[in-house]
Amino acid sequence: MMGLGESIGSAIFENLGRASGRVQENKPLPADLLESDDAYLVVFDAPGATASDLQVRYVDDRVEVRLDRFREFYDDYEMTYPGRGLALDGSVTLPEDAVVDAETATATLKGNGTLHVEIPKAEADEPIAEQTAHDAGEDADTAADAEADDADETEE
Repeated sequence: MMGLGESIGSAIFENLGRASGRVQENKPLPADLLESDDAYLVVFDAPGATASDLQVRYVDDRVEVRLDRFREFYDDYEMTYPGRGLALDGSVTLPEDAVVDAETATATLKGNGTLHVEIPKAEADEPIAEQTAHDAGEDADTAADAEADDADETEE
């Protein structure tokens, strides 16, 4: 009888963990939008991410982030509560009057679990290259993607 109770308890715990992970995956990544005289800075929470887990795009005045992280497996341990979401998304729309140079944007993954996407402002009379998913095929990635891949994951 003891084995049945443990089995039921384990199943309940596992299902609660999966539900928690699904809720997390359906909530957008928390983000802040900051503005200086020279640039916009979008700061996303990216807990447990590595540079290779991230995709950063700038499309239609919006910074979009996709985080696909993976669970590590630990020898001699069994997953009891899979509560962390693995596929997380977030986006921030810049102000309507924002004029930016998206091609020189950078993304840096910090050691504290945040992703900093900096998009320099452009002069209003400069020609602005707008890149969309349609124009660039499926990869409408900006320089931010390359920066995220090259970012020092252990930067504090």
